[in-house]
Amino acid sequence: MKKWSLGFFVALILVWLAAGGWGDRPDNAAGSSGDEAIESCTSIIVGKLASADGSTMTSHSCDSTSDRTWITVVPHMKHKSGELCAVYHNPKETKGPDDKNRLKSGEIPQVAETFAYINTAYPVMNEHQLAIGETTFGGKIELRSKEGAIDCPELYRLVLERAKTAREAIRVAAELTKTYGYNDYGECFTFADPQETWHFEVLGPGAGKKGAVWAAVRIPDDQVGVSANSSRIRQINLNDPDNYMASANVHSLAQEMGWWDPASGKPFEFCYAYAFRQSMGSRRREWRALSLLAPSLKLDPNGENFPLSVKPEKKLTVKDVLDIFRDTYQGTPYDMTRTLIQVNREGNASTSPVAGPFLNRELLNLLKVPSERTIACKAATYLQITQSRSWLPDPIGGVVWLGYDNPVTTPHTPFYCGIARMPDSYMVDGRSQFRRDSAWWAFRTVSQLALFRWQPMSQTIARIWTPIEEKAFADQAKIEEEALGLYRQNPAKAREFLTSYCVKMAEEAVAAYWKLHDDLWGSFTQYF
Repeated sequence: MKKWSLGFFVALILVWLAAGGWGDRPDNAAGSSGDEAIESCTSIIVGKLASADGSTMTSHSCDSTSDRTWITVVPHMKHKSGELCAVYHNPKETKGPDDKNRLKSGEIPQVAETFAYINTAYPVMNEHQLAIGETTFGGKIELRSKEGAIDCPELYRLVLERAKTAREAIRVAAELTKTYGYNDYGECFTFADPQETWHFEVLGPGAGKKGAVWAAVRIPDDQVGVSANSSRIRQINLNDPDNYMASANVHSLAQEMGWWDPASGKPFEFCYAYAFRQSMGSRRREWRALSLLAPSLKLDPNGENFPLSVKPEKKLTVKDVLDIFRDTYQGTPYDMTRTLIQVNREGNASTSPVAGPFLNRELLNLLKVPSERTIACKAATYLQITQSRSWLPDPIGGVVWLGYDNPVTTPHTPFYCGIARMPDSYMVDGRSQFRRDSAWWAFRTVSQLALFRWQPMSQTIARIWTPIEEKAFADQAKIEEEALGLYRQNPAKAREFLTSYCVKMAEEAVAAYWKLHDDLWGSFTQYF
């Protein structure tokens, strides 16, 4: 009876954790006092000459306790002349693709055809291999406007429906926000197409106005950039349109608001005119990612500004990028487990079994451990890493490596941009209640169980996710060779083949995690 009661109690805690309990939300809510936005996402962007195979990559760790868990594939569509496109408010929190409670914020003219795309909480990649990553940086609260119709996730969607390249995506975003207005916090979009990568930042035009202010910087082909909830663009050279773009009001709005005076002799810096660089939770993630890429730079972990991008000291694979997203500052003074040591009867010291990098705020206070916002995040809804490759047909060249929940405890499997559908369990909403038919819950329950006894349980979990992920990487070339052969005969057959492969791979991972969930209860209940 005692065991049942305790197990039931722990199950309730898991549901609470999945809903965002135990301090997953940081203290500095977006725009609350002019500070940076919620420290909730990280994006890494890789130029084609910085990757091991010549692909471009972008990424997004959607570190949120409210964003939706269902994912679909939206097909290519043609539209009638004069048709309107509904624009919705905050679609990233909807309960499903047909959610009747969606709040419409306006309508805009529809285009003749819209491209297919993989539709995550923040839509990720379209049929032309155009991909987007995201982080919120908030910016100055005075720039928020209620006059616009388009928020961040809807801008994502509209761009992926209407653009084929990163440059075109920026132009589409510029035109849409200028005409219909941007109504969200400051956001960074990290664009990647098969040839180029761009870092794009956009904010509102100010209270009572319709429009936006934005700037974009091209990431050099041989470099890797990072965004971590803080504005990163400093000086921009608009005489170099190959590498810089900006809205027409980029200087005049700052002057109008009293945030920059050209007569002062100080250079215009976008991040200081329109946002802040105060958040250590953001800056330390920038430092860590860039230091892992180029350790010889010896960047200061307490520094305020770092390069927007760096040339990595080795060319990166998807696995290398995943390793960065799984980083918890291990081996540094900011490792939160470094002081949690136990000594046995023989006097031997070891890390406590309960010591982990994802302790809640109450335990950090109790154990007197300074809190750090690591790159890996227990609040993640999902992590995506994309590959766009110019030498392959679009349906095969574009692939999204996606894993639900905490990247440290989850395998990432491939979803090609040419597939027709997601697995059934990926299309199920899991936020509102526990559901055994929801893929997100399979990974969520395992990751949250591990928090109770992190050291041994994370190792047990790694023995499950590691071979799943390694098999996906090992099979990639073979699968794509077979898909390419089918594509040359009949593109529809290649799409069917890739859809079947991706669905099967993901479904096997979900099944393995439900079994792992049950096994963890059986193996570790004695410690609860």
